[in-house]
Amino acid sequence: MEKSRMNLPKGPDTLCFDKDEFMKDDFDVDHFVSDCRKRVQLEELRDDLELYYKLLKTAMVELINKDYADFVNLSTNLVGMDKALHQLSVPLGQLREEVLSLRSSISEGIQAVDERVSKQEDIREKKMCVLRLIQVIRSVEKIEKILNSQGSKETSAQEERSPLLTGQILERIATEFNQLQFHAVQSKGMPLLDKVRPRIAGITAMLQQSLEGLLLEGLQTSDVDIVRHCLRTYATIDKTRDAEALVGQVLVKPYVDQVITEQTVESHPNGLQIMYNKLLEFVPHHCRLLREVTGGATSSEKGNTVPGYDFLVNSVWPEIVRGLEENLPSLFNPGDPDAFHEKYSVSMDFVRTFERQCGSQASVRRLRAHPAYHSFNNKWNLPVYFQIRFREIAGALEAALTEVLEDAPAGSPYCLAASHHTWGSLQRCWSAQLFLPALAHRLWRLTLQVLARYSVFVGELSLRPISNESAKDIKKPLAAGSKDPSATHGNSEDQGSGPPEAKPVASVSSTQLVYVAADLDRLQEQLPELLEMIKPKLEMIGIKNFSSISAALEDSRRSLAACVPALSSRIVQDLSESCFGYLRSALEVPRLYRRTNKEVPTTASSYVDSALKPLHQLQSGHQDKLKPAIIRQWLEGALSESTHKYYETVSDVLHSVKKMEESLKRLKQARKTNPANPSGSGGGGGMSDDDKIRLQLALDVEHLGEQCKFSWPVHRRGSCPVGC
Repeated sequence: MEKSRMNLPKGPDTLCFDKDEFMKDDFDVDHFVSDCRKRVQLEELRDDLELYYKLLKTAMVELINKDYADFVNLSTNLVGMDKALHQLSVPLGQLREEVLSLRSSISEGIQAVDERVSKQEDIREKKMCVLRLIQVIRSVEKIEKILNSQGSKETSAQEERSPLLTGQILERIATEFNQLQFHAVQSKGMPLLDKVRPRIAGITAMLQQSLEGLLLEGLQTSDVDIVRHCLRTYATIDKTRDAEALVGQVLVKPYVDQVITEQTVESHPNGLQIMYNKLLEFVPHHCRLLREVTGGATSSEKGNTVPGYDFLVNSVWPEIVRGLEENLPSLFNPGDPDAFHEKYSVSMDFVRTFERQCGSQASVRRLRAHPAYHSFNNKWNLPVYFQIRFREIAGALEAALTEVLEDAPAGSPYCLAASHHTWGSLQRCWSAQLFLPALAHRLWRLTLQVLARYSVFVGELSLRPISNESAKDIKKPLAAGSKDPSATHGNSEDQGSGPPEAKPVASVSSTQLVYVAADLDRLQEQLPELLEMIKPKLEMIGIKNFSSISAALEDSRRSLAACVPALSSRIVQDLSESCFGYLRSALEVPRLYRRTNKEVPTTASSYVDSALKPLHQLQSGHQDKLKPAIIRQWLEGALSESTHKYYETVSDVLHSVKKMEESLKRLKQARKTNPANPSGSGGGGGMSDDDKIRLQLALDVEHLGEQCKFSWPVHRRGSCPVGC
């Protein structure tokens, strides 16, 4: 193929394609055309192909002319070729038969070799099984021989027998037994092994019984060498868990059953703490030897320790949990939340102290991963405890957030009992008598719910109708439910017609609204104090970043602050309406002077002196509860709104007086009479009634402005339209 490519004629350099593209095995016309179209137009590609086609045609003609003689003699040279091929077919057939025969012989030889190899492999496997069975029999006989020799010596020289020597012999037996177990597992399923299995079981029972007796003897006599040999033997035969279970059953269980009793807990006010202290004393007093041998104690030498044991985790702790669950089931009862909180706190302190007795961090991790550890923690029904506490806190809070607004107890920083109970609920969530680290997330959610509930309560208060009665007068009809005059009147009309369709909306006094605003401001100021109260509790469960906690509290503070504008608007509206209730008397001034011959006014009306009494009462009665800035804001808003209404009222009166005066003048002119007294003057030739009205209103407005300047000299300019 390469030679053919080299024989292609070379075209001009201006061709838009490569001539070698035609000789590729994967040549594709569509791909060739699309590739060339990226470089040139189709017309130019056609011209280049025609040019190269002419070159190929010329080259082919030259090639034929060059080898013309060979082309002509091609058929002549093939004469007799079929005869030569027939002569070759016979020896080729013979050669094929010989090759097939040889192949068959080789295949038979290979098959025979494979059969012999498989037989040898089978023989080898059977030989290994026989050797393993022989090793099993030898190990069994060797162990039985050692045990029998020890049994005969024990009867003759029991007094001179050394426990340490027995421990060394058991360690030898354990080593041999370990090999026996290995070969027995490898020979599983052999008939001979089934016959030997009872002997193996007897050896296992005897070895385990001897190890148990020797281990208990070593623990009773505090012999470190015997205990070390026993534990090493247990580790050799892979029975470390049996040794830990033996210690738990024989050494730990009796002590636990003696200490963990209902009488121990009930005999003393701190009976539970006393019981836990006795349990903690078990480790240094009864497990010291085991911890030294296994490396669980800080004073143990690493060279002489036996690894692979953790008696505190696998022996002591499971028995303690079993004793608590069986002998003291009332410990986990959440019915009494105060007692449950105390028991849980004392128990968790005991768990932390027990963890500190573990020799290493790895031992602590094994303890926390132990099933008995999870069982102990799951026994504490924390969700039920939280539900009880939730009902206590939420029930007390809802009882306080009622339609009847009670005063806060004496000494409280709040004015209303509802606010006092809200702050008390927040404090109680994180108090030492209620808080549990495992419930921190639920208590945090409850904290946010309490703040949200108080925010909703304040929003509902701001929508209630305002009553002119005092707070004490309002509580009585709301508490009785049927003492309100309007409600009584309605019942008298509809008596006997069935239950009322809608509950009457409770009203709130302006004093109570002021108290709510003061409490709302106080609660916002105490939220940082609440955060400082929460931080140590959350640090107990490992939380170090309090940015999200602070952000959530800030959201709650903004929710509380969002209630302030509506509340302030209601208070300002009530103050302005109270003030304007007096200033509305300006409408009566024309009636006092028209056609009454009253003397010319020299002093302001009496209603002006009473107009600012609600503002003075607010400033003097609540300055110890509210910030001066808040009071000043309310006073400015109420004064501005009431004086604007007063300004409009005076303007309407003056406009009415002017219209009356013009009407009387037109009437006089129409009758063409002498307009001696067109306005009904009080005396001949004196000041007219309309002028007296104007003078009286001027005196009233001037006196009101003087009162405003005298009472609030720093009042904003321009907010009072009557010249304050």
